[in-house]
Amino acid sequence: MPLSRPADRDHIHTRTVTCQGFRRKDGLWDIEGHITDIKTYAFTNDDRGEIPPGEPVHGMWIRVTIGDDLVIRAVEAVTDYAPFHGCDAITPNYENLVGLKLGPGLRKQIRDRVGGVHGCTHLNELMGPVATTAFQTVFPILARESLEAKKQDDPSADGASKPARRMPLINTCHGWRSDGAAVKRIAPEFYTGDK
Repeated sequence: MPLSRPADRDHIHTRTVTCQGFRRKDGLWDIEGHITDIKTYAFTNDDRGEIPPGEPVHGMWIRVTIGDDLVIRAVEAVTDYAPFHGCDAITPNYENLVGLKLGPGLRKQIRDRVGGVHGCTHLNELMGPVATTAFQTVFPILARESLEAKKQDDPSADGASKPARRMPLINTCHGWRSDGAAVKRIAPEFYTGDK
């Protein structure tokens, strides 16, 4: 269901964030993020001169290479468009993220390594959607492969006799609340609602 009909208005700005996940042939995973900010009007910028409508004010990319464990093995950052000359000078600093694990506490660790004058606000913001894209990319494939391997060992296996597991998503949002229907159905051992 889309949003309700808006009031009369003029379109001023568009921020686009795109993230994609890839499985590499060497078994690692690449997660790529791209962010752009575009105005619908021309304006003058001290460093770039006239920026026409539709030309990005910001245009940054980041590629994070991770393993199955979500630990960052490599990072590449690129700034195609920035409001100031020299913004791209800090992109090599993103290699300082190598060794971090995508998960709880990531934002603080990013601030510690590439925060403030040592990084780019937009690239740092982009790491949030990159991390969630990593989860959406890696875990479903690993789960499917695990189930397929179990079925090869025992063709009657249907995944019903799952080993004890940790569910890091419980209570991270309304849909994953411990007393909700999704948890009752997907992870009943963690369900806390009415029995």
